[in-house]
Amino acid sequence: MSGSEIARKISVYITELAVTKVRNLTLHSSGNLQQIYKRGWTSIHFDAAYERLGFRSASSIIARNENREILASQAVIHSNITDPFTTEAYARLQSIKLGIRLGVNKLTVLGDSKTVIKKCQSFFTDKSVIGAIITDIQSLKNRFQEIEFTFVPKEQNIYAHTIAKEALRRGESFYLEKEAPEAVRRTVGNLWPYPPD
Repeated sequence: MSGSEIARKISVYITELAVTKVRNLTLHSSGNLQQIYKRGWTSIHFDAAYERLGFRSASSIIARNENREILASQAVIHSNITDPFTTEAYARLQSIKLGIRLGVNKLTVLGDSKTVIKKCQSFFTDKSVIGAIITDIQSLKNRFQEIEFTFVPKEQNIYAHTIAKEALRRGESFYLEKEAPEAVRRTVGNLWPYPPD
């Protein structure tokens, strides 16, 4: 990676931090997943895995109903992505689109990317590298009766994180209804025999 590429990435990162700080948005956060699974709501967790060497990444989402039953899981492989923020933003956009496809009225979108979450909560035009993706997300928010963007720590986002890592490792995109991939269930099952509370 050349010096100018490194300087550009640092500049993009600093700009995104500055934009987020200026808006002073409140970050919804939940330390307890019990609070997330609300009656009549669908929860979609998102995450991303990024491979710097080949500029490849995978975004993943997993949708659950109020009883924590899996409604769908999805992973998408991306190429020519220059930074992890972009992949996280694409994962958030895919979460919204999946909610629309599932016919959801009330949606909680959860992830461990504070920057992307704050940008999605904002009503201002985002002028950062991921601004176009954030604009797409904001234009789709009115398709739901209610929508919330919530931060969860990485350890509570283990299913989405594992799906992203596995998809990137295999180089395969997928969409499954009412289940998660077997390899993900095995991996997460070894870490947590039951979904984390």
